[in-house]
Amino acid sequence: MWKVLVVFVLLAVGAVVIWVNAGNAPGPTIEINGPAVIGRTGEVSVSVVTPKGALKRFEVVLAQDPTTVPVFTLTQSNASELTVAGDRVSITRPAGKNVVPELKQGNAEIRVTAVRPVFFGLREAASTQKRGVEVRLLPPQVNVVSSFHYVNHGGSEAVVYRVTPPDAQSGVRVGNYEYPGYPASGAGVASSDPALRVAFFALLWDQDPKNTPIRVYARDSVGNESSGSFDYRIFPKQFRASRITLDDAFLAKVVPPIVQNSPELKVEDPSDLLAAYLKINRDLRKMNNDTITKLAAQTSPEILWRGPFKQLTNTAVEAGFADQRTYIYQGKEVDRQVHLGFDLASLAGAPVKAANRGRVLHAGWLGIYGNCVIIDHGMGLMSLYAHLSSIEVQVGDLVDLDKEIGRSGSTGLAGGDHLHFTMLLAGNAVTPIDWWSAQWVQDRVMRKLSDAGAPATSAAR
Repeated sequence: MWKVLVVFVLLAVGAVVIWVNAGNAPGPTIEINGPAVIGRTGEVSVSVVTPKGALKRFEVVLAQDPTTVPVFTLTQSNASELTVAGDRVSITRPAGKNVVPELKQGNAEIRVTAVRPVFFGLREAASTQKRGVEVRLLPPQVNVVSSFHYVNHGGSEAVVYRVTPPDAQSGVRVGNYEYPGYPASGAGVASSDPALRVAFFALLWDQDPKNTPIRVYARDSVGNESSGSFDYRIFPKQFRASRITLDDAFLAKVVPPIVQNSPELKVEDPSDLLAAYLKINRDLRKMNNDTITKLAAQTSPEILWRGPFKQLTNTAVEAGFADQRTYIYQGKEVDRQVHLGFDLASLAGAPVKAANRGRVLHAGWLGIYGNCVIIDHGMGLMSLYAHLSSIEVQVGDLVDLDKEIGRSGSTGLAGGDHLHFTMLLAGNAVTPIDWWSAQWVQDRVMRKLSDAGAPATSAAR
């Protein structure tokens, strides 16, 4: 009998030991990820490591004494919001002021509690973790320091401004278009002020000179934004209208090679030359311009050009910037488009030279532009050379002014041998006339950089 009693006591003691040890089991491992700052926007990201991803309780709160706001509490209905990968369970939830109105400027704390089941679910093992986070609700400050801003309709302008804090995204907003600013040191401005910025912007040909707002802006990574006005004067321009007559010979010349070299364009019946041409003139034109906009994101933060740009020598202007074109086929209007560049004609196969110093971003076929070279000149400024018969440079080449980049031709939507040339800001076409003028470059760009601290030997000069 006593042996049975001993066994019973041992079993009871063992059960107590197991019960106690189960209560001392380690809780889940908690990792609080995500940015150290939240503002109007922001999010809390938490990962928990627990055997087989099993959790009995999981709570995430955002505390800013005396207020505590729940961010996530595990229930049966929201368990599907968790991401489970093996033993790791993760959740990411928005936590900025836009979704947590109680937040105030200052410090806050993310607090996480995670509980896992142990001993067949009869006991629990808990963990807690805390991490501080800054709540930033004050918008960045931006103010213009340059003066005398004159904007030609369809043209460019420069502005020098200061943004605080310096890591805020900033630039100039013209209507719905944004033109980012770059550190002034990239323009040769010798300043110890990291907040100083330079931005080139444009009033595009199709923006209303009277009703398009132009403002500097700044926004931080957590959704706080501010903007400011500055002095400027706009010079309106009346753009020319022209009529382009299409004939079957022209369509037979340009349509097949473009369709063949542009697989991104889906043409149902390539033998219907007019329908194919209209699809090229509309859809492919837009695709090509989207490609140019993406290339603009690769611009250098430093000015690469030196002095005024140079028009291709010994050329006659056959078409101007922002000509409003109406296309006529067999006496009927079939399309309308805008010619955003200059058509410069010389001898067939004439050498085409770089209009200024820069780095080649594109060298190859580009739809309506045919064989095309695009050169980045830094801070969002690019030049485009289209309809080339041959290309002599490669992507990544650093070219100087007057470096031969190819030969003129009639590839793409070209009726005859010529160079289609234009300038681009943030991927948007602007008139080259400004940049061809030494006086314009000196007055609109160099004067502002000099006033901001650029020496006479700065890179742009």
